Amino acid sequence: MISRLGADLADLVMPSACAGCGAERVPLRYGTCGPCVSFLEALRPYATTPEPPPPGMPGCVAVGGYAGALRGVLLAYKERQRHRLARPLGALLAGAVVEAASRAGGGRGVPMLVVPVPSTASAARQRGGDHMARLAAHAVRRLRVAGWQADVGRVLRALPRPDSASLTVAERAAAAENSLRIKGARIRIPRRRPTIGGTLIVVDDIVTTGATLAAVTVRLREADMQVAGAAVLAATRLRKVRGTARDEVRVRAASGTKVPGSVPRTRGDGRPSAG
Repeated sequence: MISRLGADLADLVMPSACAGCGAERVPLRYGTCGPCVSFLEALRPYATTPEPPPPGMPGCVAVGGYAGALRGVLLAYKERQRHRLARPLGALLAGAVVEAASRAGGGRGVPMLVVPVPSTASAARQRGGDHMARLAAHAVRRLRVAGWQADVGRVLRALPRPDSASLTVAERAAAAENSLRIKGARIRIPRRRPTIGGTLIVVDDIVTTGATLAAVTVRLREADMQVAGAAVLAATRLRKVRGTARDEVRVRAASGTKVPGSVPRTRGDGRPSAG
């Protein structure tokens, strides 16, 4: 782990713009300026649900809306390989996991398995590793320090899938489910009983239509792994804007729910998010 002093020294040696707002020549902490750090620290996880939720969608908690400093930091980490941001993002994700587990009846005395949505092999190569597996590991470390009996379960693998930007919501859901496979031997989470049970929380970076979280949940349930809920860093909302020739669907990041139409582009690099 990088200490506060180490992070500050690294920023002096390798100066760069703030990952959150793009400000230059300002003091940074893990690549993020003071105001953006304050904004991120003030975020509080909240329940979010696509409208309508896809079949199999678990209850979901998000850290914040896909906008501002959260969007900037997430894109810098995910697409620009600023991997030092994994630690603070992992801490934010841990907060969402706690909220999701608590809503499902979990607690510090109940074993928890945190299952990250897997990256495809090509995406992992482009990003210098599986970005969600890294975030899940940081989140679990934070949870253990806080007294939770948490572990990471990398029980899924992702096969190549088509670019979902051109797909309908239904096609996107089918593509997500068809691309997922259970790794090797099945890992079982005990079914919830009145006095004891396990808590399985699926984690991802962004939720838009809910297709990926629903697909993961369906695949895990087929392996007798009961999903208690989901936690994500950011949630997007779709807003329909009436044009002169036809209705267009534009993406607006905001806290709360979202209305799916055509599939949005939410990553800022011309490629669609997982969904």
